[in-house]
Amino acid sequence: MATGWSDSKKHSDRERWVCIYPIYLNSKRTRAQGRKLIKSKCVENPTHQEIRDVLIAAGLKVGVENKLHPKERSKELLFRGRIRVQLKNDDGTPCHPDFPTRDSLLLHLGTTIPNLKTRQGKQNFNEQQSSQQSTTSTKKGKGKGRR
Repeated sequence: MATGWSDSKKHSDRERWVCIYPIYLNSKRTRAQGRKLIKSKCVENPTHQEIRDVLIAAGLKVGVENKLHPKERSKELLFRGRIRVQLKNDDGTPCHPDFPTRDSLLLHLGTTIPNLKTRQGKQNFNEQQSSQQSTTSTKKGKGKGRR
């Protein structure tokens, strides 16, 4: 008689699906703070909605949970959310041939999220703000010294 979780849990059970937190892809975080990829492959402040949208578009089974990563200090809604993804079928084969591992999935997310339409508007807005700030330089004269 064999015992253990492998007999009772199948890959299709939601508890066995891979977890992805937005902090894994956040270029503003360090590896010690929870980032999983190199910075050049990451995105600035990704949201769980963006991750969910990309994974659904790739044809994967996705679930969203209202959880917060243990290393996430901010309790803001922007940083909340855990995505669960089914990577393997019950027989152990990958559900999607392009994504056999969590790392392959993270790389896909890191390259796809910047191309989302919602991101395109934000990038243009941020570029405009930074160019406006650089052209309107403030003159700082010599102030009064300490008294």
